[in-house]
This record gives sequence, C-alpha cells and structure tokens, in this order.
Amino acid sequence: MMSPEAVAAAANALDQAERTRVQIGLLSLQHPGMDMADAYAVQSAWVQRKLGDGRRIVGRKIGLTSKAMQSALNIDIPDSGVLFHDMLFKNGGTVPKGRFIQPRIEAELAFVMKAPLAGPGVTPQDVIRATDYVQPALEILDTRILRVDPETRKTRTVFDTIADNAANAGIVLGGERRRPDDIDLRWAGAIVYRDGEVEETGLGAGVLDDPALSMAWLANRLATYGDRIEAGEIVLSGSFVRPIEAPSGCFIRADYGPLGQLTLSFE
Repeated sequence: MMSPEAVAAAANALDQAERTRVQIGLLSLQHPGMDMADAYAVQSAWVQRKLGDGRRIVGRKIGLTSKAMQSALNIDIPDSGVLFHDMLFKNGGTVPKGRFIQPRIEAELAFVMKAPLAGPGVTPQDVIRATDYVQPALEILDTRILRVDPETRKTRTVFDTIADNAANAGIVLGGERRRPDDIDLRWAGAIVYRDGEVEETGLGAGVLDDPALSMAWLANRLATYGDRIEAGEIVLSGSFVRPIEAPSGCFIRADYGPLGQLTLSFE
C-alpha cells in the first residue's frame, strides 16, 4: 500500500495539475504496487483538500459502467468520484477557453435524490424509491494525469483514473425531469452531435443493463467506507456513449428524444 505521505503527495500533485492545467505523470508508474484502495485513498485526500478550499459536494459520479470501457481497462467493476458545486454548467452554456486540459463529453442520466441511499443490500427498487427524479446530463471529463507515458508508452490505468477523481470535471443538467418509475430507464438514450455530426449514440441499457443497478452498486460500495448517497445529491449513473473529444471551438448537442436536448459550447 502507498504510505500516507505518498497519498498526500499524489493528491497535492493532482490539485496542482488542475490549477495549472499541466498534467502529471502516471501515478501507477510512480507507484508500481498501487491498487484500488490506494487509488481511492488518493481521491479521498484530494476531495478533502478541495473541501478545505471551500468547495461543496453536490453529488457523485459513476464511471466505467459499460462493458467496452471495462474491457479497455481490464476491470469488471465501475468506479466513482465526487461532484463539486463549481462543476455545474448551464444547459446552453459555454465553457471558457482554457478551463480544462483535454475535455471530453459523455451522455448519461442523472438521478436527483429525495432520500438518503445507504447500503449494504441496496437494490434497484430501493434506488427508485429514494429518487426524486431523473433527467438528462452531460458529463465533462478531464484528465489531470497523462493518458500515455511518453517514455514507456504505458497507458493510464484504472488506478490513475480513480485517483484523478474518476476524471470528472463538469456537469450539465437539463431537459425533462421524470420519475424513474415513469420511464423505461433501459431504453432512455441519446444521439450526441459535435459540430452537427453524429459522434455517438447509446441507451441506458449500456449502463450495467439498467442505470438503477449502477446506482445500487454505488450505494453498496460507499457503505463499505461508512458513507452513503445523501438526499438532494445529484448522481451521474454512468455514460452510455464513449467519451467524445471536445476541442476548443466545438459545439455539442445531445438529443434525448422525449427527454429533451442539452447543448454546450467550448470557446
């Protein structure tokens, strides 16, 4: 396991990378024995630093929920991160130039909670009962860690991603708000355009077969750390499309059909 000093140093390096927009090297290369517990320890240390700087937690995100993404990183479980108040962007808004390092976009469903959700033993039915509503969401991903090491050509691992707060950087909410038992979450989906061209399409079933199952996974994972999903929190249940590069000057539109549309511009 990484020492407390190593965990703190990694969290500080990630925080500096976010502030300066200069990526750091792969933590998994610096710490060859790094495991998932180490990765979440770094994430937690970074979260505590952000809280100390006055940022507020508004929710959680679940990532790596699709078989394609899990296979790419050679894992069989999702990951999770923390959402902060300054990650929220308005539907139809603009991301200022230079705000992020290498932004990418994912489309998913957000669950907004009306009651706490605490494991163990949480089921999709429990998720439905605890949810106020679901609505379309775009997640902005960014990476404070290099995707590929320039010398060894080794690629970022799931441990790097988890330590990097699951690569989350921003969130857009909009469209229709629906009770989760009023729609078929498995068939809710989106067509995502960049500059007028279709880049990705997907359905909720791409998220562990059911976004509510993804939510249950998170509640049960948090329980192992004495944590829970709180009432009022926003939870991104996992993307049903591959990440879409969002370079400067691009325009993103996600069409969720009867659930409405989300748009976002990048200066």
